[in-house]
Amino acid sequence: MTDEELVVELALTRLDHPGLDLEEVAALLVRRLGPDNMLEFAARNLATRGELRAAVFPAAVEHVLRVMLTLRGPSD
Repeated sequence: MTDEELVVELALTRLDHPGLDLEEVAALLVRRLGPDNMLEFAARNLATRGELRAAVFPAAVEHVLRVMLTLRGPSD
């Protein structure tokens, strides 16, 4: 899944759950996309952080948040 596809999926999930914060929406998205995407996201996150091991689900959620915040750009 590309970063752009991930952003679209996150936006759609956020529309379905407007009362949740960004991290909760990211967690819902990771669960919804299934174990294969969860492993892919966790692996990307660990590669970015230069680490070899971490819990899969939190690492996957962190990847989703990292992509979102990176594409959002610097805060003013």
